[in-house]
Amino acid sequence: MKMLPTMFKRKTISGLVGLLCIGAACAEAPAPTATSNQLVLESNTMDLKADPCTDFFEYANGTWLKNNPIPADRSRYSAYDEVTERNLAALKQIAETAAAGEIKTYNGQLVGNFYASGMNEARIEKEGVTPLRPEFEKINSIKDKQQLVAVIADLHKQGVGALFGFDVEQDAKNATRYIPQLMQGGLGLPDRDYYLKTDAKTVDIRHKYVDYVAHLFVLTGDKPEEAQQHAQTVLAIETRLAKASLTKVQLRDPQASYHLMTVDGLKKVDHFTPWTAYFNEVGLTQPGQLNVAHPQFIAEAGRMINTVSLDQWKTYLRWHLTNTYAGDLSSDFVNAHFDFYGKTLAGTKELQPRWKRVLAKIDVDAGEALGELYVAKFFSPEAKAGVLEMVNNIKEAMRESIGKLEWMSDTTKKQAYKKLDTVMVKIGYPDVWRDYSALHIDNGSYAANVARANAFEFQRVLAKLGKPIDRNEWGMTPQTVNAYYNPTMNEIVFPAGILQPPLYHVNADPAANYGNTGATIGHELTHAFDDEGSQFDEQGNLKSWWTAQDQKQFLARVKTIEQQFDEFNPIDQLHINGKLTAGENIADLGGMKIALQALRTSLKTKPQAAEIDGLTPEQRFFVANGQSFRSLIRDESLRLQLATNPHAPDKYRVIAPLANMPEFSEAFNCKGDRSPLRHGGKQVVIW
Repeated sequence: MKMLPTMFKRKTISGLVGLLCIGAACAEAPAPTATSNQLVLESNTMDLKADPCTDFFEYANGTWLKNNPIPADRSRYSAYDEVTERNLAALKQIAETAAAGEIKTYNGQLVGNFYASGMNEARIEKEGVTPLRPEFEKINSIKDKQQLVAVIADLHKQGVGALFGFDVEQDAKNATRYIPQLMQGGLGLPDRDYYLKTDAKTVDIRHKYVDYVAHLFVLTGDKPEEAQQHAQTVLAIETRLAKASLTKVQLRDPQASYHLMTVDGLKKVDHFTPWTAYFNEVGLTQPGQLNVAHPQFIAEAGRMINTVSLDQWKTYLRWHLTNTYAGDLSSDFVNAHFDFYGKTLAGTKELQPRWKRVLAKIDVDAGEALGELYVAKFFSPEAKAGVLEMVNNIKEAMRESIGKLEWMSDTTKKQAYKKLDTVMVKIGYPDVWRDYSALHIDNGSYAANVARANAFEFQRVLAKLGKPIDRNEWGMTPQTVNAYYNPTMNEIVFPAGILQPPLYHVNADPAANYGNTGATIGHELTHAFDDEGSQFDEQGNLKSWWTAQDQKQFLARVKTIEQQFDEFNPIDQLHINGKLTAGENIADLGGMKIALQALRTSLKTKPQAAEIDGLTPEQRFFVANGQSFRSLIRDESLRLQLATNPHAPDKYRVIAPLANMPEFSEAFNCKGDRSPLRHGGKQVVIW
């Protein structure tokens, strides 16, 4: 349920290591297909004593909220997490069968070996930090800037996001080709603001971060006194990088992250970094044109390479290597990593059991190998056909919605239709599976397997350069409980994992399916026309297709939804950031409106029961949508979400759209003061 910006579609080496995505829209877990005929609408989760007009979230979910405390090993608990828990057991069964040698395919053996190595606690404990020693030696042997940059490049190849980010993705303004991308990165805290804000909670987190960094240095062999000094060095370097970084809101503007140039142009931006040494080490002797996404950051990184001492750089690189692999090492590293990223930042009480963590790692590092085994057992052709029918109906509803827009001219509508008609739809799993034959995974060292998987992925991505765009590539694994829109591909993608009960059921009441999965489809489709996606044309190019007047009208309407969410205050004095969450909020509202329209059209040709559980089809639509966002979240995790996540907390993703939908008030007969509708020109009308 998110838009994946072109440069961040996959796991890249830039960004924070070790944090879990937050919010129902970010939950990623597999779910086996149920075979019962139960309805998606779950009346036993509702609180019928609540007034749907004034407290709809409680009305749709109240009983569930009372009866489902957050498990100790989670920072939040939601409908998506329910699916996660049920289906992790299914993936475990697959992995254990593979580890026993009972799946004879190459992917079966790969998954089996990866799982077996991850579950071999005795060996992992015995190895300790030994798997990282060769890289420590490389870092300690750095004698000049040339070697420093070569080692940074070597770390990038192993998935360590030191100093800056490197990736290969589509050229945002010429989406028919791949180009190298350089971007900001190199931080250990979730966002630049964690280094710069001075409120008490942020300062406390920084202190605990320094303690964590020092603890990891002690675990690698430093004395406590020098570990504290090294931790301060790391904080100083990362703080300087943070000051040069764009904010989360600034990163939402694709134009702000596009600066096409040659290597000569890069050397003018940053004339301190020996870029030839970097590109030679990553295996790119002729980079050609590249996108320097964040020139001011790259320039500052270069100045730091010129002024920060080599000993300080060695400290910083040793830290990032250790932090990246901490979760794959012995329990002292794992526990230290969890204590900070899990407990301090997210409020999680207990570490997840090893088998869950190993499955999560396999999903990241060899996800399609696991996914091929998953869909063979847990995804039906009927589910795919049912979802495709909904997609087609919702696309038609979107066309009708565009046609009725009073604020958009016929000239812009023509271009919008063109983009809508070229949206590619992917459902379930890839038509062409990823080839892992070059990835060696054995049942020996777990950390070594992870390192080889990281190196494999780096080389796989690097090999895209000079080749045609791979239209069969997926940015999520089939078992992922999520969906996405990719603007440079102009595609909406729905993995098998999200097309599972209670989120979708082939035999369910259509009103409930449209309210849940239908709204998700509408959400992803609307991302093509939100404040980010609308900047890309039908070919996936960052190119305006709007008239100036229509764009002015559109941005004025976007501002109204930003202002609506700015008003929400979920905890402490922390408000939702309307600009940060605008794209997802536009998609939530647009998705619900066009899914409801598609349901109404469907009911004309396929009438359904007038009432089920005492609810009309439109009431069931809204309840199903509300139930899809049922969740509880720990305070720490909520604060983290508000600071870093482009999705608003789940409760507000339910109640905010209803304040802009007269259809809801009509369905539940909400009149006068009981109506949640915004008035006085505040009601949001976009798509």
